[in-house]
Amino acid sequence: MTNRAVPMIHVPDVAAAARWYAAIGFSLEERHEDGGETLWAQMRFGESILMFNAGGSPSSAERREVDLYVYVADIDEAFARVAPLAELVEPIQDAEYGMREFIVRDLNRFWLTFGQPLETRAPAA
Repeated sequence: MTNRAVPMIHVPDVAAAARWYAAIGFSLEERHEDGGETLWAQMRFGESILMFNAGGSPSSAERREVDLYVYVADIDEAFARVAPLAELVEPIQDAEYGMREFIVRDLNRFWLTFGQPLETRAPAA
């Protein structure tokens, strides 16, 4: 195993978070249950891993303490999959630092940015 940091987010309902992230393209790798309640889950999106742990809460804050950034191969496909399931913060746009991206809030109001490097996009027809 290589050295890497894996974010763990504390959420009020781990099973609900895992279902929401699965609906937008993450896959459930592992989970821990106790008494029928999911207390921890590990999700994967490509090479990225994300863990959820019980004990957190949703937020009404404008911005949370943690933002997640997900690199995708096709920003338009990601937008078509994610946008109907989430609160849109920013539509698809080209950022000055060379990424094409959009931002949504997940079910617990964490910001989730999806980005694709501009140089990997196919030229417009």
